[in-house]
Amino acid sequence: MTMRDTDRALVQAASAVAKLRCRSAAHTLAAAARTVDGRIVSGVNVVHPTGGACAEVVVVGTAATQLAGDLETIVTVGDRGRSLVAPCDRCRRLLADHFPALRVIAGPLGAPQVYEITDSPTTPE
Repeated sequence: MTMRDTDRALVQAASAVAKLRCRSAAHTLAAAARTVDGRIVSGVNVVHPTGGACAEVVVVGTAATQLAGDLETIVTVGDRGRSLVAPCDRCRRLLADHFPALRVIAGPLGAPQVYEITDSPTTPE
């Protein structure tokens, strides 16, 4: 799939959240999603020995509490300039169940790729 200008803006939004909020071992990934009406929702992961929560799950919960509607595209950015991280298998399944037409942006920061959620790569949990 082709990267759109709005996709690049979404990567920038997630990168800004990662830079501002991912400054400790408790928060290492930031995700941002665009809704079908163009709204941006973001969140960070929560690392904890009991399991924590992935950034994508936090975004889904945030979107639900803000009545943001269906998500159209999502991207997750690693802290300290790491690559655009694909959802783990558990998150990919959750996202596909809730948003079957979701687009995922993943890959190196300099050459991101866009995938359909059902075809996206996964990151180990």
